[in-house]
Amino acid sequence: MAINFNLNDLQAFRAVAELSSFRKAAEALHVSQPAFSRRIEKLEEALGVRLLDRTTRRVSLTSVGRDFDRKVQQLLDDLDHTLLGIRGVAATRMGEVTIACVPSTVYYFLSQVISRYHERYPKIRVKVFDASANEVLSAVSRGEADFGLNFVGVKEPDIEFKPLLEERFVAACRRDHPLARKRRVSWTELAQYDYISVSKSSGNRLLLDQALSSLPGRPQSIYETQHVTTMLGLVEAGLGVAAVPSIAMPDADHPLLVSVPLHDPVITRKIGLIRRKGRTLSPAAQQLYAFFSGMKAKRGKPEGRRAVS
Repeated sequence: MAINFNLNDLQAFRAVAELSSFRKAAEALHVSQPAFSRRIEKLEEALGVRLLDRTTRRVSLTSVGRDFDRKVQQLLDDLDHTLLGIRGVAATRMGEVTIACVPSTVYYFLSQVISRYHERYPKIRVKVFDASANEVLSAVSRGEADFGLNFVGVKEPDIEFKPLLEERFVAACRRDHPLARKRRVSWTELAQYDYISVSKSSGNRLLLDQALSSLPGRPQSIYETQHVTTMLGLVEAGLGVAAVPSIAMPDADHPLLVSVPLHDPVITRKIGLIRRKGRTLSPAAQQLYAFFSGMKAKRGKPEGRRAVS
């Protein structure tokens, strides 16, 4: 006996599974809410099972619905792979990509790449999971993110690490700070001023602590934050100086903040794309991954950064 539902019904189910709302899903598919509800009812009647639990406040997947959702997502991804070669189809398809990244990469990477990606694929929704290096690694390993931007993962057996650039740590200070007039600053010089650092849970903190473990008179923090972006806010407010990855700094024409290269020692980190080995990315995720991969070939080399292959 034939099962009486079609691709539109499956897309409707995926939309409500992602958005947990009939109204939002109907708006995303540009259909009326009654018409959308009929698609879901038709699908459930054809399968003979309830896929969604509905209350006046929320919509959630049943246990059968969760299993069906995984299979439908794979089916639609496979269909995307087939259709991506047809001109114009990719720009009209809906989908979702989840990218995990350490917060310090947001300014340099995400705003530019996602903007270009959205211009080409305006209906693809991008979810950004910004977290610590270890959390980003875990999200990619567990499949919670399609891929990630990180500076750890090179030694993980189940992770593929594709390097994008190598950058050095720089001193961040206000333009009216004494260090702003220097061409470079040593770590012992930095230690003479109120120092702001990220907490010990941060991958950047671990990297710096290891590199400076044998340095006498290394900086000791007066303030600690969870993220580099918060740390820069304190620097901008005049509460102290900080050591940050160069890509976390705003452009050279920023009215308040300036970066000065740090030396003795020079400390660098390698930023790359991470993805789980053996996992095939969805077409939408593969296109975004390719945008990031091609970025180093199109961007110059700001001070403190160099592209790597």
